[in-house]
Amino acid sequence: MRVGQPPVPEHTAARIGVQQKLAEALSSQYGLNVFVAGLLLLLAWAVHASRVGKGDLLGFLTALMLLQLVWMLWYMGRSAAQRRLIRPKDTQAGARWLRGSITLFAIITIILGCLKIGYFVGFSACLSATEAVFPVTHAVHTLLQVYFLWGHAKDVIQSFKTLERFGVIHSVFTNLLLWANGVLNESKHQLNEHKGRLITLGFGNVTMVLDDHTPQCNCTPQAFCSAVSSGIYYLYPFNIEYQILASTMLYVLWKNIGRRMDSQQPRQMQFRFHGVAVGSALGLAVLAATIAVVVAYLIRIGRSKSKSESALIMFYLYAIALLLLMGAAGLLGIQLHRMDNKSLDESKNPARKLDTDLLVGTASGSWLISWGSILAIICADTCPPYTWYNLPYSVLVIAEKSIQNLFIIESVHREPETLSEDIRTLRVVTVCGSDATPLPAACLQSSPGVAGDQAPQGGHSPWVANGNTCLPEAGGKEEEESGQAEALHRACCPLLLQGNAKRSVLRNVTAFLFLCNIALWIPPAFGCRPEYDNGLEETVFGFEPWIIVVNLAMPFSIFYRMHAAASLFEVYCKI
Repeated sequence: MRVGQPPVPEHTAARIGVQQKLAEALSSQYGLNVFVAGLLLLLAWAVHASRVGKGDLLGFLTALMLLQLVWMLWYMGRSAAQRRLIRPKDTQAGARWLRGSITLFAIITIILGCLKIGYFVGFSACLSATEAVFPVTHAVHTLLQVYFLWGHAKDVIQSFKTLERFGVIHSVFTNLLLWANGVLNESKHQLNEHKGRLITLGFGNVTMVLDDHTPQCNCTPQAFCSAVSSGIYYLYPFNIEYQILASTMLYVLWKNIGRRMDSQQPRQMQFRFHGVAVGSALGLAVLAATIAVVVAYLIRIGRSKSKSESALIMFYLYAIALLLLMGAAGLLGIQLHRMDNKSLDESKNPARKLDTDLLVGTASGSWLISWGSILAIICADTCPPYTWYNLPYSVLVIAEKSIQNLFIIESVHREPETLSEDIRTLRVVTVCGSDATPLPAACLQSSPGVAGDQAPQGGHSPWVANGNTCLPEAGGKEEEESGQAEALHRACCPLLLQGNAKRSVLRNVTAFLFLCNIALWIPPAFGCRPEYDNGLEETVFGFEPWIIVVNLAMPFSIFYRMHAAASLFEVYCKI
């Protein structure tokens, strides 16, 4: 529950603000140093630096997780001892659907850990003990962290603030390093497959020795080890999403430390499925079609030159059509918002600000790849026919994400849709006659959400003409002729329904975009990546520079789709 806090003197508030800024700066510097050290260790292992092995990397990550576990246990123990105290909460942080999503990803992450333990058992003859300790520690860390986020994601910490800042920021960057480790392992696997696909497309001049750090011993039994290895790489996308979601929720908790909360309680957002049949049906059709395209792409790519080219053309044509639909839906949603005079919510909200920054920041990953593809097509000496489809595809990726970002940002900054007092008192704009006329109860009941129990007693409300506006008059007539009442019913009711019709269209647009973003998360997450397989960019920029660009940008592009889907779900619940 949100608790108001008494005002403090101005000079005291200024001093507290300076102390909080210094504590934030100190803790953020600690977190950044931990993160940079971990990234350099990851890089050293990836390039086979001398005296840096996988055991050293996993040992460092295990130590970070153990330190976070100690802090979380201490925090939860102290919170349990003070459970009778009423403490402020940020009700807009750690939404239930977000905690549900992270729980689903956490379950799959634990399954991934079990497969890694099986992988260690198969290759135990040549793997260090840290490769068994790491997945066990990660599973315990995942369980406790999800429990912690369910119970404390909304906390606004007001005691031991400096210590808590270090604990929370340590947790943020620990999860970011685990995310980077997952991205690196998944990328190395994708690159090995990518080189073979380029050779089938005729790019035989691509030479680069790729190594996925395969253990230097045989696995027994062979079939078991092969199945475990395949399963690990198919589950990595879910682990990557889990780590980045956990880090964002913990970051909001860090930003809320020491925050002074007002006493205003926002309206609870509720999920309602009614009235979105069209958007849901179209979105589910897109989701099913995307899965079919991904399966066909993965079956055909790399088999032969003709099959690889047809797979790329199929993907580009499908993606172009889908991006056009999504861009049109986003423009429609923006236009409907512009027709609305609803006020914007300008209050400070760390969770909403982080969501907005992440939308724009992660979209820049795919924009980088798209601009690289556009330049490659323009600058290439010769372009195979299938590569020309990449030009409209890249342009539409840039346009669609820009439009969608505008729609989401404008939507989350609007006040939640409610049955306002204006509707309940029926301040509708219409053309009225010069006589005072009652509004029949049927007009009240014809709008979804304005039930008959909202109608004034007696079945009608007194109204009087005031220019072009029907306004209620306290001393209105009690008796009117039935013809006048019927005329007013025909004039007023369609305009009363107009707001509900607009809201219904917005909800269908949002549901459609939500399902489309989930659909577009699937192809890159499960290996359908034409940015790798096209081949033209590698010939223009060089294999290694382009692969570095794609490996840096692709994780952000993948995360963008899941984060956009989460933001659209929040928008849907507000409409």
